[in-house]
Amino acid sequence: MIRERKVMRKYIAVMLAAVVVSMVLPFGNVNAEDNTESHTESSDTLDVNKITLESKNGVVPVYQPGVETEWILTVTNHNDQPIENVVVQPDLGDTTTVWPFKTEKQDYKCSIPQLAENGGTKDISFKFVQREDVPTTRYTIQFSVTAKDVNEPKTQKLYINTTAKPEEKSEPTQMPEDIGGISNGDAVYSGGGGGGGSDSTSVPRVIVTGFNTNPAEVRAGQDFTLTVHLRNTSKASRVQNMLFDLQAPTEGADEQTMAPAFLPSSGSSSIYLEGIDADGAADIAINLNAKSDLLQKPYSIDLSMKYEDSAGAQVEASSSISIPVKQDARFELSEFEISPESIAVGEEANIMCNLYNMGRIKLYNVKAAFEGACIEKEEIFLGNVDSGATASIDAMLEGKKATEGPAKVTMTLSYEDEAGKRQESRKELQLMVMEAAQDDMMPMMEEMEEEKSFPMIPAVIVAVIVLAVIAAVIIVKRNKKKRIKNEEEALLDELDGPSEDEWQ
Repeated sequence: MIRERKVMRKYIAVMLAAVVVSMVLPFGNVNAEDNTESHTESSDTLDVNKITLESKNGVVPVYQPGVETEWILTVTNHNDQPIENVVVQPDLGDTTTVWPFKTEKQDYKCSIPQLAENGGTKDISFKFVQREDVPTTRYTIQFSVTAKDVNEPKTQKLYINTTAKPEEKSEPTQMPEDIGGISNGDAVYSGGGGGGGSDSTSVPRVIVTGFNTNPAEVRAGQDFTLTVHLRNTSKASRVQNMLFDLQAPTEGADEQTMAPAFLPSSGSSSIYLEGIDADGAADIAINLNAKSDLLQKPYSIDLSMKYEDSAGAQVEASSSISIPVKQDARFELSEFEISPESIAVGEEANIMCNLYNMGRIKLYNVKAAFEGACIEKEEIFLGNVDSGATASIDAMLEGKKATEGPAKVTMTLSYEDEAGKRQESRKELQLMVMEAAQDDMMPMMEEMEEEKSFPMIPAVIVAVIVLAVIAAVIIVKRNKKKRIKNEEEALLDELDGPSEDEWQ
């Protein structure tokens, strides 16, 4: 009997151990999977395109020949986590057409040990000396940006202005053997006064001292007025009977689109001026039209001049001016997709739309900010959008305050042009925010969720094991009763048997 009790205890212990193992193992596996998923979701990757580079305060530096000038740049981290070992390096290029500075080092670079997340900034500086052979124009300088845990570098273009070396102001005296013509740089002077060498005088020079346009910014496809400022550098001789002709460069992708970058909006490209007094100044003006498909860059116009000095001698000269052309940013936004169109306070709505860049310029550092009295402010960083490209705007807006109907939410789209100038555009949408559900409904909802999430398979296993234990106990009890009954019958048989005296 003692042995049977030990066997029964061992049997029950094994069954209970099986119950515990069956209940622990499935939940342990689920927790492990959850931990893995949460670990995977929490790991973020760094996006080098969210590191932006711009001139400090939007100032475009102006360089002069032989003068060392400091260029201060601001580096900004738009990632959601800090970024380390940021290196900014300009591309020196293979030719002098892309690098206007004296190359005094093998490479130029600036390093930043760490940039804080979500808009952390740091200023860096480069010091360059402009070469003396560089004309007055605008140069594109390309920078590469690398950082720790980033596989490919980012490239970004910035712009600087250069200034040509001033021309010599000394006026050469015409020698007898040079009566036929004098050449000085780009300006060519021919002719002179009659007579011998002792009566020769210096050739009066007419130079371009500057120009301006109206409007100040010339935009592709628009008319503008070009005014050129002239000066007669001769102190003694008046110039007269002046004829000017402007020649713009030819632009176009093929023969059908090839045409001068600037064409007169009326009349011809020739301008007549009666004369300029000695040491005097005058202006000439012409109405031009900028070709609609011009790229955003400076375009050079050659200005040829023909005039006479006080003695009637013919003089020819030439000069050039550079006119920057701007392209307007042109883009469209698709209709908003709102899901759902109404939410409760604390819930989120998904807002989606597309940005189509239909202009001829690239949009830099594009951001979309959603604001409204009924929602929490949300910002989405899109990065750079090339000409002809599409960018998707996908935001989750959280309800903050209940409304009495559809309320206005404003999306502000901001971007920068190639000069770093910030522009904005706005678009509105409607969103309804309702009051949050009552608190007394929460226990009921949680109970329903618990019922839905109740594990059926472990419950079935436990039920089967419990039934097996009950069946084993019943069987053991029945066997015990049967054994006791047999023992009682055997004892009675012994009592009913013949006595000792009877045997004798």
